[in-house]
Amino acid sequence: MATRWGICSAGRISHDFTVALKSLPAEDHQVAAVAARSLENAKEFAQKHSIPRAYGSYEELARDPDIDVVYIGVIHPYHLSTCLLFTNAKKNVLCEKPLAMNSKEVQEILIVTNKTISTLLLAVWSRFFPASVEMRRLLAQGEVGEVKLVRSEFGFQLSHVGRSVQKELGGGSLLDLGIYCLQFICMVYNREKPECIQAMGVCMESGVDETVVVTLKYSKNRMAVFTCSSGLKLPNDAIIVGTKGIIRILDNMWCPTSFVVNGKETQYPLPEPYLPLNFINSTGMRYEAEEVRQCVLKGLKESAVMSHADSLLLAELEDEIRRQIGVVYSQDCQ
Repeated sequence: MATRWGICSAGRISHDFTVALKSLPAEDHQVAAVAARSLENAKEFAQKHSIPRAYGSYEELARDPDIDVVYIGVIHPYHLSTCLLFTNAKKNVLCEKPLAMNSKEVQEILIVTNKTISTLLLAVWSRFFPASVEMRRLLAQGEVGEVKLVRSEFGFQLSHVGRSVQKELGGGSLLDLGIYCLQFICMVYNREKPECIQAMGVCMESGVDETVVVTLKYSKNRMAVFTCSSGLKLPNDAIIVGTKGIIRILDNMWCPTSFVVNGKETQYPLPEPYLPLNFINSTGMRYEAEEVRQCVLKGLKESAVMSHADSLLLAELEDEIRRQIGVVYSQDCQ
């Protein structure tokens, strides 16, 4: 039986996710409904993607008995309330990153999820790409020896994008871009918590971070460093340095379709979209969607690839980085 999806919000990322879903077999995944803050927007989205039902409120989607999983594509500050809406309605949830604005909100979501039958997965799509799966395999078998250093960068000029610069919209480069660098480091170091974090940043007049540089020290003198920026176009690459070699992601480190191991490159192409995309490589969201389906079929509340503990660790590290650079959201004061 196909997993029946509900799409929460009719924005650009929801468009791309819906396109990605339709690259999967129809007997496994079907988009059954979409909800937006206005019925007009929902109907327009539904028409574009041939979705049978459109709702003008998220509450209506939560009440739909024929929805198995809800994809949440709302902006960051609304992740908490929207996740709680659907998990309390006993819906399975795939929520865009970050799961919430801080670790306190993440814990609140996890407490409710653990009391229900729901599966909850943070949509860090990078983890599920075939290239990422293969990297983890190579690291586990010691292909490059003991990892000593990880470096990653992710930056784009986003000063024209309101949600990236306005504090009340959850703006800032760390939660939007840096989370990809951070999750990559956490993945390589197998979820270990760093012994020390040092962060420096440049903030905008609005009070959110524009450019952040973070150094993390792990046990056994292993290091990591990442840079994220919403004001600069960075190389957007990543590197893993081990005692026996190097793994390089040359570009698009947050959605990799190739990487180089000790000079040898391997490609992992994505399927072509049936409609134009807003973001690069977005059909790669198909892999996180399939992971949710497998979790639901197996009755699992979380994915072993991106667990609840992973989501909480990311939030805790982000909290500490923001504390050091002086970025405080209203949610931190509640």
